[in-house]
Amino acid sequence: MSSVVVIFRIYPKEGRLDEAMSEIRTKLKPADMRSEEVAFGIKLIRAMFKFDDAEKGSSKIEEQIKALENVGEVEVEEETLL
Repeated sequence: MSSVVVIFRIYPKEGRLDEAMSEIRTKLKPADMRSEEVAFGIKLIRAMFKFDDAEKGSSKIEEQIKALENVGEVEVEEETLL
């Protein structure tokens, strides 16, 4: 069984960075997460998830992130096997 690491770029709804980070942290429990300023005050969240490939896939996690109230857009930045 292989382990998978996925890094998502998450764009919170305007003015909702702290709320989005709190939701992600409590509901999805990422292995690592931080905010980053992109440009002109626009901030995004980079969240890393580790899981066994037999248990779930990155698309399921992506759907869970998109379903959060304070999240606007989500994209996979990187996905790799460990």
